Amino acid sequence: MDLFQKIEKLKKEKNAVILAHYYQDPDIQDVADFIGDSLELARAAQRSTADLILFAGVHFMAEGAKILNPSRKVILPDLRAGCSLSDSCPPERFAAFKKANPDHFIISYINCSAAIKAMSDVICTSSNVVKIVEKAPKDRPILFAPDRNLGRWVSEKTGRDMTLWQGSCMVHETFSEKKIIELRTKHPTAKLIAHPECEENILENADYIGSTSNLLKFVIESSDSEFIVATESGILHQMAKKAPGKKLIAAPPNQNCACNECPFMRLNTLEKVAHALETEGPEIHVAEDVMLGAKKSLERMLEWSV
Repeated sequence: MDLFQKIEKLKKEKNAVILAHYYQDPDIQDVADFIGDSLELARAAQRSTADLILFAGVHFMAEGAKILNPSRKVILPDLRAGCSLSDSCPPERFAAFKKANPDHFIISYINCSAAIKAMSDVICTSSNVVKIVEKAPKDRPILFAPDRNLGRWVSEKTGRDMTLWQGSCMVHETFSEKKIIELRTKHPTAKLIAHPECEENILENADYIGSTSNLLKFVIESSDSEFIVATESGILHQMAKKAPGKKLIAAPPNQNCACNECPFMRLNTLEKVAHALETEGPEIHVAEDVMLGAKKSLERMLEWSV
């Protein structure tokens, strides 16, 4: 029995569902029951009726699934699969930041720990951030955490002045503007599409800016045939499947490699997925007091996103 067959057999035996982010290895995407970006996966987790939820992504995502499904067992193939953006916002430092800005309405990007979610008024994703910011109380200043690049971009889009936590994503901050300009010279008809977590100089060059799912939708629906994609390269697998025949070029980072991969996302492997289903671990746990606060801010996000 190969790993694909073994995983399918274990899913049936354990009434398990696999939720996978677009940035996962292509093999993991192919065994998943649902593939999506952070907002889509939060909705899928909320709707789940499975006894066992395997989250093929990073730690904060699995925490979110547990918060929305406290009575179900949630597992992550590799507990070391963290997030540089989440790590850039330690709870104790954020608590002090919140205390120093007591009148602020707090909007936190979903790429943060459960503890940060519990200290927030509402959560957002890159898919719904404009809508969430526009729904925030007009009579209160906004504190936006933890991604400064996304915060700056949405502030420009909405006209809302915001106090920004100075966090960032290691993947989206390493794209090389010089290499991208060189690529555009070689591929003059290619459209540069970028995630709003990218730095300002990359976004200024982009033909389209959007969340992971919106970048995928843009490639599928566009009449153009060539794209330079400035986000984690895992999304190219779905783009190639859903838009066959279109040329997809991963935007290069400053390092000497051809594409930009998240080292945390890639800690999950097909072998670890099979092992996690077999052993029903490692299991995600969230402290009850943290879970209550985080659930409130996540549910508000889902209500405001309708």
